[in-house]
Amino acid sequence: MMRAMLLDDPAPIEENPLAFIDIDPAPIRDYELLIRVKACAICHTDLHTVEGELPLRRLPIVPGHQIVGVVERVGGKVTKYSVGERVGVPWLHSTCGTCEFCRKGDENLCESARFTGYDADGGYAQYAVVHEDFAFSMPEEYSDDHVAPLLCGGVIGFRALRLSEVRPGERLGLWGFGASAHIVIQIAVHWGCQVYVFTRSTAHRKLAEELGAFWVGGPKDASPGKLHGAIIFAPVGGLVLDALAALERGGTVALAGIYMTPIPPVDYMSLLYYEKRIRSVTASTRKDVMELLELAPTIPVRTRIRTFPLEDANLALQLLKRSAIDGSGVLLVP
Repeated sequence: MMRAMLLDDPAPIEENPLAFIDIDPAPIRDYELLIRVKACAICHTDLHTVEGELPLRRLPIVPGHQIVGVVERVGGKVTKYSVGERVGVPWLHSTCGTCEFCRKGDENLCESARFTGYDADGGYAQYAVVHEDFAFSMPEEYSDDHVAPLLCGGVIGFRALRLSEVRPGERLGLWGFGASAHIVIQIAVHWGCQVYVFTRSTAHRKLAEELGAFWVGGPKDASPGKLHGAIIFAPVGGLVLDALAALERGGTVALAGIYMTPIPPVDYMSLLYYEKRIRSVTASTRKDVMELLELAPTIPVRTRIRTFPLEDANLALQLLKRSAIDGSGVLLVP
């Protein structure tokens, strides 16, 4: 048996829908690892799952997809990891490996993809199970709690930064400044970009300034300069119009969330013309994860975290919903 935060029925997080109970961990198969979870960072995707904003494919479910832990047991055919090694598990849990998307390196678009904490039980628990091909060795420069946010907030932000097509030295806008954005800004500043941050939280504006933002303001403030690229982290469709209005000709707005409220009508001539682009960001590939884990220690990226005991997962998600966490929230698993 193990202790876990289990979702039986989606509900507003204020109703504390996650129950702290004993359940059996999943059995491991030939190529799988049983991981003793040490830390699991929280994410807006967890919140969208718990509150039912995403169509759930399985209930009950243990959320959590930024898992760091130690291999406790291995399947009979595992060759990549040994008992006692530290590994991480991100959102992408498995893919088919044979479809056209997988074959050309776009495994994040695999129609048979399964996701950690959504299709398979995740890291809000003492143990998690994953195929060895979808686990990653963790850089030794980071502790368990500080490396966990890199596994989704970090890697999704990193992919969004790439898809924004902003180049070193150019101007980048970030709408929303939570777990993902506070990592992205460090990479962008390292590249020599001028970063403009639009966020409603006074505390988040202060953090953005500490991390090197060129300018900070509210989500509806006019940008003082045209942007070459923009990333929207907040799940608010109306912000797409604001980002397009601030965009330079030929610029790209990358939408980093898995969920967003409806986007209002876009006036073609004033907002989209001159070859501006809108791109969604869908999950990430294993290549994204490996490249970020290699890059982060060289900058170095420093994650700002607030830790919670596992049994306080409801509280942590409530604070996340209110933008009351600076940086990333991380559950520590007993």
